[in-house]
Amino acid sequence: MSDSANGLDKDRLAHLKCVIEKDIADDKYFGAVIAVARYGELGMLEAIGWGDQKHKVPLQTDSVFSLFSLTKAFTNTLAFRAIELGQFALTTRVTEIIPEFEGHGRDKINFFHLLTHSSGLPPVWIPKEGMYIDKLDDIIEAICANIQPLQPPGELVHYSPLVHHALLGEAVRRCDPEGRSYRQLLQEEVLTPLEMKDTSIGVRKDLKNRHIFPDFRGKPPQEHLGSSDLGPQGAFAEEHAEMPWVGGVSTVPDLFRFAEMFRQGGNLNDNRILSPAMIELATTNWTGDKPNELYKKIAINHGWEPYPAYIGLGFGLRGETVCPSIYGGTLSSPATFGNYGAGSTLIWVDPVWDISFACLTAGVMGPAVNIERFQRINDIVMSAAL
Repeated sequence: MSDSANGLDKDRLAHLKCVIEKDIADDKYFGAVIAVARYGELGMLEAIGWGDQKHKVPLQTDSVFSLFSLTKAFTNTLAFRAIELGQFALTTRVTEIIPEFEGHGRDKINFFHLLTHSSGLPPVWIPKEGMYIDKLDDIIEAICANIQPLQPPGELVHYSPLVHHALLGEAVRRCDPEGRSYRQLLQEEVLTPLEMKDTSIGVRKDLKNRHIFPDFRGKPPQEHLGSSDLGPQGAFAEEHAEMPWVGGVSTVPDLFRFAEMFRQGGNLNDNRILSPAMIELATTNWTGDKPNELYKKIAINHGWEPYPAYIGLGFGLRGETVCPSIYGGTLSSPATFGNYGAGSTLIWVDPVWDISFACLTAGVMGPAVNIERFQRINDIVMSAAL
């Protein structure tokens, strides 16, 4: 076995690179940028393969990717901060902050329900057919006008692609005493302190030439229209898009810093973003053994037995059961937590083994095969721990 000062087996990480190269050669996806660290020390930072199907754009470690739902991790962080500052509580009803959300059976929904995906609201990708999705004000107006619960809050766990984190993003904005936008709040309270210089909401102008525009490989789940009319997935190219559920772009080195902040109890290089108490609460399983209704359908269609959702406050958790797991695979500790986005993006932290992981990939995969891909990669990562 090869030794390493950072507690990771170099030969096993070299094997991981070979596995990813083989996946790319087999056209499972186009390429990947990956970081693996233990005790905060990088054992692997590699750009492998391409950003496009024609293999004309080689990936670099500073390539910028659309994060899809990994953006929700940023919104979670702002919500945790608002709770710590007493701007609202987990038990605060959403209508207390966004009064136009009242009515239609929505008055009992609170921020705990949003963060645990148990509001009873339908799991829609868009609140109004054909609308532009890049302006938060328009999205909130459409949610309040069109989205009504399917059941009372707390009954089912059903992952919300858009509504929950749009409401959370609007709530942190409305509660800010300085009247900042969601984008400004994230920049000033999270990205700048963590020195995440290549991360933004919307594709910042200076990042455009490094941006890997998402390729759904001919199978986009739906259109994502932006107000500049840049095409059926144009919202992912908008410079000023403000989409707290899906609108972030970043690099693997930046996301590694973000993950490390959580591994270190909310603090990175003496910049305190969150408290250890908040992180402990957020990484507790609050959904018990209930399945995630969205992934229950995916599991059944893929021939798997349905399995628990294992959702904390905004985070997905590894959990106790041996089941398909995108967070650390099957070898990580049950306390492992993270966030991911549509068939391509993932971060996780194993606080027991002190491992941080970030991976951004090109060529969006379907949900079940993506879980299988990352579970396999994660098991290799965990096996590298000495």
